[in-house]
Amino acid sequence: MDSNPSSAETAQRSIYVSSAVTNAAKILVVGHFAVGKTTFIGSLSEITPLRTEEKMTQASVHVDDLRGVADKTTTTVALDFGRLTLSDDLVLYLFGTPGQQRFMQLWEDMARGALGALLLVDPARLEETFPVIDLVERYGLEYAIAVNCFDPAVTYDEAEVREALDLLPDTPVVYCDARDQQSSAKALIALVRHLLDRAA
Repeated sequence: MDSNPSSAETAQRSIYVSSAVTNAAKILVVGHFAVGKTTFIGSLSEITPLRTEEKMTQASVHVDDLRGVADKTTTTVALDFGRLTLSDDLVLYLFGTPGQQRFMQLWEDMARGALGALLLVDPARLEETFPVIDLVERYGLEYAIAVNCFDPAVTYDEAEVREALDLLPDTPVVYCDARDQQSSAKALIALVRHLLDRAA
């Protein structure tokens, strides 16, 4: 009998959390409409992420603002979910929340039990971030800002982002590309370090 597991067996085992894991943390990945939350979770999740994306229809024409994201054809209608094991005894559960105002009623449930939030922002649409910051602060969540660099032509340095978003001095600001696993991981690590510092 072959003692080496097949790729199918390995994939099947990876669905389940290791029995060695004793700690779990819930992290929210938040941001305005079309900022890259689904892509971010997909780039990091060690399991096939749960996605609730649906094709956008004519019904959203006067509801969802497609300025700057004209190529977007789908939108999250409930949540995204992924999982990332950080160490032998710690696993992160990543929950992505829809960015449109009509889904804000989901926030109370999503925020319950969350350790913190990674707030994605598009530097070309910084003004759309304020309602999300308001919600994060309303639910008392610690957070870090991850500037998702969609367009290299639109850049702001950290001081400009801090001033534009009126951030506290200790709020982390990092830059990432939500499509890239290593870049996304660095942003998530910045949030985890911030949460550990606040808990110390």
